[in-house]
Amino acid sequence: QVQLVESGGGSVQPGGSLRLSCAASRFSFSRYVMSWYRQVPGKERELVADITGTGDSTNYADSVKGRFTISRDNAKNTVYLQMNSLKPEDTAMYYCNALRRIPLNEYWGQGTQVTVSS
Repeated sequence: QVQLVESGGGSVQPGGSLRLSCAASRFSFSRYVMSWYRQVPGKERELVADITGTGDSTNYADSVKGRFTISRDNAKNTVYLQMNSLKPEDTAMYYCNALRRIPLNEYWGQGTQVTVSS
């Protein structure tokens, strides 16, 4: 069974940092675009960042550019999200996503909570 297991969430003060990890198993990790999404109650899930299978291209939401960095280690089947200069508005449940378009396959993790508060 395919698994995406997020870790690294928690509570942090504004200006602090967290590093999220998403460990993948039972699929061809390097063939998938990996993404981090986030969602707060009552709002739609939004894309935070994504990275191509080879790791040579990344994309970020405007709200996190310059503060967050997505990376991946295909040898470890893991994708990371380094989050610096955290703001209260970054508070959300963060989800890991794996997407392959041909053939179409998509997987989601269970989420990890990030809370930024003083």
